[in-house]
Amino acid sequence: MKRLALFITIMAACYGLQAQHEGVNVLKAKVINGDTIPQIYLPELRVKGYIIYRSPWEQRKFERLVRNVKKVYPYARLAGMKLEEYGNIMAGLPEKEQKKYYRKAEDELKAEFGNELKALTFTQGKILLKLVDRETGNPTYNIVKELRGSFVAFFWQNLSKIFGYNLKEKYDPQGKDRDIETIVLMIENGTI
Repeated sequence: MKRLALFITIMAACYGLQAQHEGVNVLKAKVINGDTIPQIYLPELRVKGYIIYRSPWEQRKFERLVRNVKKVYPYARLAGMKLEEYGNIMAGLPEKEQKKYYRKAEDELKAEFGNELKALTFTQGKILLKLVDRETGNPTYNIVKELRGSFVAFFWQNLSKIFGYNLKEKYDPQGKDRDIETIVLMIENGTI
């Protein structure tokens, strides 16, 4: 605790000297019991240790997961942005116009990304569904139900269960999907 306090004090002094050098002397502070304590807000930093593999097989498995996540993560980000955009646009429209607009948007997306998404492997598709849930906060089943209707969502849910996946499954960054979350954070930080 003393080291942390010393570190913060040194950082505040360096920041104050830099600000004075630039002709600006602004530093937020808080007065507690007559003492002025500088307040510095540092950006969040996530620290992960080195990944230690128990066997070469585990290392290859993780490297394959990295490759798959790197391939589908841009699509998941795009899906999150597009769903938010479409939600904002369709919020004020009547239901009939919403359906018309949705069909138009679906056709545009199919033309642009249809072939690329069809080329994904089964594993990449499963990862994409998890990452879409991560980006939107909704399981894929709910998204399909909202956009395409209950019958279509029911159909895709049953088809996915045949192949061993559940569209209603939530993304679990602390549990089962911990490795995917680690890879996504590494991509966002620029370390891979």
